[in-house]
Amino acid sequence: MKNIGFSIGCLLLNLTASCGTTKNTNQATAQAKATEVVQQAQQVQINAQIISAADQTELYISYLKGRNIGMVVNPTSIIGKNKIPLVDSLVKRGIAIKKIYGPEHGFRGDASDGATVNNAVDSKTGIPVISLYGNKTKPTPADLKGIDLMIFDIQDVGARFYTYISTLHYIMEACAENNIELMVLDRPNPNGFYVDGPVLDTAYKSFVGMHPIPVVHGMTIAEYAQMINGEGWLKNKVKCKLKVIKVANYNHNLPYVLPISPSPNLNSAQSILLYPGICFFEGTTLSLGRGTMFPFQVVGHPALKGKYSFSFTPKSIPGMSDNPPQKNVECFGTDYRNYDTGLIRKSAKLDLEWLLSFYQNFPDKTKFFNAYFTKLAGSTQLQKQIEVGQTEAQIRQSWQPGLSKFKEVRNKYLLYN
Repeated sequence: MKNIGFSIGCLLLNLTASCGTTKNTNQATAQAKATEVVQQAQQVQINAQIISAADQTELYISYLKGRNIGMVVNPTSIIGKNKIPLVDSLVKRGIAIKKIYGPEHGFRGDASDGATVNNAVDSKTGIPVISLYGNKTKPTPADLKGIDLMIFDIQDVGARFYTYISTLHYIMEACAENNIELMVLDRPNPNGFYVDGPVLDTAYKSFVGMHPIPVVHGMTIAEYAQMINGEGWLKNKVKCKLKVIKVANYNHNLPYVLPISPSPNLNSAQSILLYPGICFFEGTTLSLGRGTMFPFQVVGHPALKGKYSFSFTPKSIPGMSDNPPQKNVECFGTDYRNYDTGLIRKSAKLDLEWLLSFYQNFPDKTKFFNAYFTKLAGSTQLQKQIEVGQTEAQIRQSWQPGLSKFKEVRNKYLLYN
């Protein structure tokens, strides 16, 4: 920590000296750079003190020995500064990993958005990989045969429509039905500092929204697993036997930058923080940047030419988006790559104004929404509110009863302040 502090001081001195030579014209730029340097260094300090559950091997390695292990993992399931896949590390330590269960995008993360992932054998370890995204989302008794203990270690981003919490639900349900204990290796939630959005009406539940929670739930995977159990959300209200390994030195107010992309289209810290607000556009005719190298950071449509000066053209990108919306057509809209995500932290709100503004500017409003919007919003209410011209304040007011009730329930399951 002292070395990091010293480095910050040196950088600030250099930047200040630079300002002196170029006088006032470049002073603002230098000060901005200095601020950015400090912020980046502070983030390095925060990330260095937070220790994921997976990295605390001394807390769980002895518990794994002598057991036949199943693992629900993906590329975010890493360990150590060298970002070694947890599966590879445990195999090297002699742990008997018998089966791997892969979520959306697959175990090694090489499947595009929404692409069906088939069962396979991992070429590196020779371990069978059972897909939980495609033909089935829940492992069968045959898939679980011979497993003594299941491990769930996947990085979430804290949004209801991010499907890893749906995979968690079905893993818990299958483990409960087959009398298998589930160990959850917890990781920080990069959007864990706030709770916001409409609460899902379970009449509209789907794989992108299974439970009566808001869009931004403010919980880690382990906290969420406890809520699933405690609120009786599993089929027939079965209970999954959970063993939780907590994150060390973490609380919900700490900013956290992921060491690895959680999925192919969330490929930057910026996209992860924008995701809860931008993902609503998946339920519209607009492009949110799939088919570019900056998905979830731009929004646009061909019909908005003349209303926006910024443009981008989605292309097919294997491993990210094979057939993106508005493929090969120039889209006009807004670039959020330099949006100050600190505003989200200060307000503790997802940005609804983006959606309202694009709706107002779209020429043919009857073609703005698609059927998927209801699943993302969790009910038909938000679309109706936008269509009749309600303001953001009016819409937010309608969310408050559900949010207040959810926060009370959430408090029962929090593991961190």
